[in-house]
Amino acid sequence: MKAGINAVTAALVVGIGIGLVLTPDGRAWLRRPTLMLGAAANASAGPGPGEPAAPPVVAPVLPTLTPLQEKAARGSLRIGVFGNSMGDGLWTALYRDLRAQPGVTVTKFSEVSTGLSRYDYVDIQAKTARQIAEQPVDVAVILFGTNDAQGISMDGEIHDFGTEGWKVAYARRVDDLVAMLRGRDIAVYWVGLPKMKRAGFDAKMALINGVVSARMVALGVPYIETESLTENADGEYDAYLPETGTGRRRLMRANDGIHMSMAGYLRIAEPVAARLKRDAGLDAPVVPTAPAAGV
Repeated sequence: MKAGINAVTAALVVGIGIGLVLTPDGRAWLRRPTLMLGAAANASAGPGPGEPAAPPVVAPVLPTLTPLQEKAARGSLRIGVFGNSMGDGLWTALYRDLRAQPGVTVTKFSEVSTGLSRYDYVDIQAKTARQIAEQPVDVAVILFGTNDAQGISMDGEIHDFGTEGWKVAYARRVDDLVAMLRGRDIAVYWVGLPKMKRAGFDAKMALINGVVSARMVALGVPYIETESLTENADGEYDAYLPETGTGRRRLMRANDGIHMSMAGYLRIAEPVAARLKRDAGLDAPVVPTAPAAGV
């Protein structure tokens, strides 16, 4: 079983490598690499001494959405998964979980080595707008962050990672992405980052989770945390965790201590799929039709 999981994980990593070589954005990344697979960021981990407090982020007013249950009742529900390489794995797991649902499609829009910090590399706001114009969706499931522990250039100023200015800039990008999607009547579900193996990198991802989760509360957008799903009973990183249902310990993480094995992606996708099914009314029990009188 472990060999099979490792083979799937290896296939995902090979696929990422092929994607870098064969796609224009991937080749651009190879010429000018950004943070990937937990490499050290070129930014500080905290605010500089004496840095002034950043102004509070004001949440945009989002339009009212058409309920997912109403959309699903029309016979189709189009789900798009956006993010980086972690999003690739989440898409695979969600597709496996939801493919049997009538009328439900799960499409991959994620791309390796992307994120919300380096819009000079890939502008996710513009890219996402193009993607949904070409292939409309009803739901956007988003998982970014593992490439984002680096500085953000905004309004002519570079904000080092972890500073108050960085938090405000990152929050603005999160808000802008959500507002753009909601403005097109697309429901947003943001998935948090899992527990990481290396303490330093885990602290950076926890900081990102803190910014994003606060913005989702302010925006009234569902945030599905995954840290508790990817740590052991002591709250620590553990590559092997109990499998839902059987309780068997399964390999949940890739060797880099960042990405998941297929079993791990299925684990973090479970609450996402459950929330989507609930909100779309797909988990409602089927009521048997009473037989006609005299039959």
